[in-house]
Amino acid sequence: MVNLKGQQVSLRALEPSDLDFLYELENDTSIWEISGTLKPYSKKVLKLYLDNAHRDIYEVKQLRLCICSEENDCIGLIDLFDFDPKNGRAGVGVVISNPEDRNKGVGGEAVSLLCDYVFKILNLHQLYANILEDNSPSIHLFEKLGFEKVGLKREWIRTNKGFKNEVMYQKINPHVS
Repeated sequence: MVNLKGQQVSLRALEPSDLDFLYELENDTSIWEISGTLKPYSKKVLKLYLDNAHRDIYEVKQLRLCICSEENDCIGLIDLFDFDPKNGRAGVGVVISNPEDRNKGVGGEAVSLLCDYVFKILNLHQLYANILEDNSPSIHLFEKLGFEKVGLKREWIRTNKGFKNEVMYQKINPHVS
């Protein structure tokens, strides 16, 4: 059995009531570098997204879940993207909104819960994460959870200060061959 509830956080589907949180997070320019966002999102566009959030992962090839605190407040998002059921893989990305909530184990617990879900329920063979080379907290988090560095994409991400390298990490499901 897979539980999407850990000791500090739980994962749940997006709800219409998450609009303000999503609006704030998607328009936070400090995370655009890691999210690939290039422009602000309107509430109207995000509402349309939420209205379609019920669509099946097999149809839209992605899944976004809220990371909720013990008080059930949404404190971050965790995404599956590039979902490829034929080859049994997907990318994973995680963001904790408030810097004060980071480095307390909540991101790691959220990724761990997601790994259990994708390996046991979706029966995926592997997950991967693309992390900027200078993002040592994320590198530490994914390495701690058993993700292995498998490649370096040189000058992969353009920033205001020039290009940055991106590191690719993989975690193979030990129960699927």
